[in-house]
Amino acid sequence: MEFDLAQFQQELEKRKQYIDRCLQKYLTPSDAYPPIVHEAMHYAIFNGGKRLRPIMVLEGATLAGGNQESTVPVACALEMIHSYSLVHDDLPAMDDDDLRRGKPTCHIVFGEANAILTGDALLTGAFAVMTESVGMVGVKPDNLIRVIREIAEAAGSQGMIGGQVIDLQSEGQDIDYETLKTLHSLKTGKLFQAALRSGGILNDMNEQGLQSIDEYARNFGLAFQITDDILDVNGNEEVTGKHAGSDAKNAKTTYPGLFGLEKSRQLAEECVKACIASLQEFGPEADFLRQLAYFTLERQN
Repeated sequence: MEFDLAQFQQELEKRKQYIDRCLQKYLTPSDAYPPIVHEAMHYAIFNGGKRLRPIMVLEGATLAGGNQESTVPVACALEMIHSYSLVHDDLPAMDDDDLRRGKPTCHIVFGEANAILTGDALLTGAFAVMTESVGMVGVKPDNLIRVIREIAEAAGSQGMIGGQVIDLQSEGQDIDYETLKTLHSLKTGKLFQAALRSGGILNDMNEQGLQSIDEYARNFGLAFQITDDILDVNGNEEVTGKHAGSDAKNAKTTYPGLFGLEKSRQLAEECVKACIASLQEFGPEADFLRQLAYFTLERQN
């Protein structure tokens, strides 16, 4: 498959804009009382994210031959959970970052206490938004309950939070490849897996199909994290929107730190090949996901 970066970025931007319009619908208005927390929620959400997780929810629905529109509330909810995690990740007690996607981080703008509450509000609000799928075309209650459970587990102590805990405990420590891989499989990969699976589950995808897209998302998450580590070393700050070298500043073990840049890129390429192989049972309906995997190797932010 040929990959045209410019054309793919246009397609990605179209999907991002669609998700942004949907998020506007499901977020509490920024001027609702008390305004500071709702302003901060909008600030945290609308700060230039690529919307990969909600886009994956919709792609899961497409692969299942189902209805994308019915999955939109879950897609928006996943972006809210992702955004909450970034707000908390940037806090002084965590990574202590003052820049996110080229803008001051939430706690810099609204204060540390309000940033903590903003993250809490995004997380709890996400589960309310998921229930908006009730009664939509083709959505079975049992499937929605399964999705909510999988997302909760992916975001919890044996998913994203667990990965963040390992990340914090590993600062300044020499950790091996398996620990690093586990860290990122939990911290980054689990939400990608939950996203793609959610679209499939809501549209009655069979277990074989779910296993295939789960494998795709797991490898995609690792490829994404490896390239993220590479960009932290040699990325352009004006493009990445964050300070270069923040991983080294926080004494984090990274793929380039363990293997060097060339070997890290090879590992990312192997993950992308595994992504493509996992989609072999699907036809042209999976072409966007195939291109998305290639995109991880070319992205600049």
